Amino acid sequence: MSQKAVLVIDMLEDFIRETGTLYVGEQGKEIIDDIKELLDRERSSGSFIIYICDNHLMDDAEFEMFPCHCVKGTKGAEIIEELAPQEGDYIIKKRRYSAFAGTDLEITLREKGIEELILVGVCTNICVLYTAADARNLHYKVIVPKNCVTSFDLEAHKFALKEMKNTLGVEVI
Repeated sequence: MSQKAVLVIDMLEDFIRETGTLYVGEQGKEIIDDIKELLDRERSSGSFIIYICDNHLMDDAEFEMFPCHCVKGTKGAEIIEELAPQEGDYIIKKRRYSAFAGTDLEITLREKGIEELILVGVCTNICVLYTAADARNLHYKVIVPKNCVTSFDLEAHKFALKEMKNTLGVEVI
């Protein structure tokens, strides 16, 4: 059994589609094929695939800082079709930046014996960064492929990659 999982973070309609309320820009579309290729490779090697999905309430406190997005039950909260989950994949919904905050991610990883995480998706400087920080604080090995993450703020994206590598000890490849 594999001890590795891929966390597909917020590859959702509201982030990736031009009509989305928190559209990250054209760069969001540019990482889809690389993520799909990575998922195919990791599935064939037995890695667990876990989709981490923003899933907010209508009056979520996050909307004080960001536009209303990925509201529970809306099209915007759906995983994009190109990366649709397959049988055996997991979906974990979240309301905060880190995939660990208020979710059952950690217990799921522990039950599966996961020791290594590959993080892909959006936004590098928000949900990917804070998930990476929590994962490292919980002693997971974390890998972030640069070609599989992006953000609406490319300078913040670059900063986050540097921060993950230099401060958190994430393997940025």
